[in-house]
Amino acid sequence: MVRGKIEIKRIENSTNRQVTYSKRRKGLFKKANELAILCDAKVSIIMHSNTGKLHEYISPSTTTKQLFDEYQKTLKIDLWSSHYEIMQENLRKLKEVNNKLRHEIRQRMGQNLDDLNFEELRGLEQDMDSSLKIIRDRKYRGITNQIETYKKKARNAEQIHRGLLHKFVSMDARDEGSHFGLIDDGGDYHSVLGYQNGGTGVFGLRLQPNQPNLHSGARSDLAHDLRLA
Repeated sequence: MVRGKIEIKRIENSTNRQVTYSKRRKGLFKKANELAILCDAKVSIIMHSNTGKLHEYISPSTTTKQLFDEYQKTLKIDLWSSHYEIMQENLRKLKEVNNKLRHEIRQRMGQNLDDLNFEELRGLEQDMDSSLKIIRDRKYRGITNQIETYKKKARNAEQIHRGLLHKFVSMDARDEGSHFGLIDDGGDYHSVLGYQNGGTGVFGLRLQPNQPNLHSGARSDLAHDLRLA
C-alpha cells in the first residue's frame, strides 16, 4: 500500500503537533547517529520545541563547543565576542538603573539636593508626602487591629468572669437572704465566698482547723462583717 504524500504545513491540533514533533525528533536523531558512525562525521543538532523543552544530539567524542569553535574558524567569525558585547551592553544598562535608584534614595534621605531645581524639589516633596501618607495609613491599620484584638481578649475575660460569678450565685447558700454564701465542707467552714450589692468582687477567708471554738461564733460574726462591707 502506497502512503499518501503529507502536505507540509503547520499542524493546528496541539496534541498532534507535539506527537509529530516527538516522533520526527527521534527519527532525526537516529539518522544523525547513523551519519556520524558511517561517515565518521561530527554532528550536532539542537532543537527547541514550542513547549519550551530543549533537545540536543551530539555525535560521540564531540562537544558542542568544539563544533562552534570549528564553525567560527571556518566562517572566520567570532560568535563569543558578539555575545560578550551583548552581555556587556546589558550590564551597562543595569548599572545605569542601579545608579539612578541609588541617587533617588539619597535624595529621599535629604542628600544630593543641590542640583535640583524648584519643580524637581516640589515633585520630590509630593512623592514623599504620598509615601508618608501610605506609611501612616498602614500604621493606623496595625494599631486598629491591635486594639480590636485587645478588646476581644477583654470580652472573653469578662465572659469567663461572669460565668464564675454565676456559678457562685447558683451554689446552695445556707442563708438565702444574705448577700454571701457559706460553703459546707463536711461540717467545717473552711472558706467564705461573698459579693456585695451585685459587685464583681470575690474574696475568701479560711478558718484554722485546730481552732474548733471559732466554728460556732465565727460564722455569724463573718456574716455580720460581710453585710456591713
